[in-house]
Amino acid sequence: MKLNTPRSRALGMHLVLVLVTCLLASRLLVANQAPSAPVPTPEPALTPTQAAIADSATPWGGDYFPNTLLTDQDGKQVHFFDDLIKGKVVVINFIFTSCSDSCPLETARLRQVQKLLGDRVGKDIFFYSISIDPLSDTPAVLKAYSQRFQVGPGWQFLTGEFADVTELRQKLGLFIEGVDNGRNKDHNLSLIVGNQQTGRWMKASPFENPWILADQLANTLQNWKQPSIGESYANAPEIRPPSNGEELFRTRCASCHSLGPLDGQGIGLRSIGPDLIGVTRQRDPAWLSRWIREPDRMLAEKDPIAVEMFERFDRISMPNLRMDEKSAQSIIDFLQEETDRQHPPVSPLAAGNEEPEHHHAIAGPGSSQGQTQVQ
Repeated sequence: MKLNTPRSRALGMHLVLVLVTCLLASRLLVANQAPSAPVPTPEPALTPTQAAIADSATPWGGDYFPNTLLTDQDGKQVHFFDDLIKGKVVVINFIFTSCSDSCPLETARLRQVQKLLGDRVGKDIFFYSISIDPLSDTPAVLKAYSQRFQVGPGWQFLTGEFADVTELRQKLGLFIEGVDNGRNKDHNLSLIVGNQQTGRWMKASPFENPWILADQLANTLQNWKQPSIGESYANAPEIRPPSNGEELFRTRCASCHSLGPLDGQGIGLRSIGPDLIGVTRQRDPAWLSRWIREPDRMLAEKDPIAVEMFERFDRISMPNLRMDEKSAQSIIDFLQEETDRQHPPVSPLAAGNEEPEHHHAIAGPGSSQGQTQVQ
């Protein structure tokens, strides 16, 4: 029996409207969940002004470092950020040429690193030593200082206004309140290496192994852009544990001194001071101990041996590293052990009636053969 009343017709129309509404809603939902991927549009090239703004916004960029005006050892004026560190891998330390403390050690150590890096210094690695004593360290003084240490190309010695240099030290984290401003020429024992473009900076110690510093500059800070030469651990030499005296010698003395012809002197790595093989057989132990502990005082007192060696070795001061008697004796013991290892003493029975053989340190520049020096 068919029912065709107005009420049934209204109910049917209502159901149709509900179905149409649900269908439209489902299509809209699907469209929102799977939008069509927009076609990427190429970004417009940056104008020079925009590029400069982008560069200054990078980590440790031009918005952080001052563009300090400095003068190098040749009298050339440069700006710290634009000319020295922008986009470069760099080594920076702060010195003063009259320093008898850590500066000679830092300079000698960095000279070793420069030797290991070779012609990369000045190409993709740059060295900067900035004076904290601009009144005394004129460009001419800095040039003479660099020549005494026989530094190569790619290493600039710079000076500038005292306040500007202090600001640079603060920005680089190489200024310690209460230490660096406690005395006019006092400073801490830090240097810094970094890659300005990547924003990666690392403090380093002047006592650091030169090969480690060279590896950081040539590989780590360069993001290993040059492949390493593969080596087999099977060919690695056996390394004996160092004594305390050897550790002190390697970290404090080996920047300037070698121990025998196979210890870096043949390639000029350690030629600032004399070779020390045989020195314990030639020098009075008490004199040698004091020379290791307080060379600055011995020079001030005009000790004849100290003055003679200072003049012979390009007037480079041996630094006072504040060693105590125990540390000095540890170094002396190591020097004696190494001398005996390389040149065993000749016993009287083996030598007959001849005088015992003496082994001398390698003669330094301007010295007569057979005369031993220690610095």
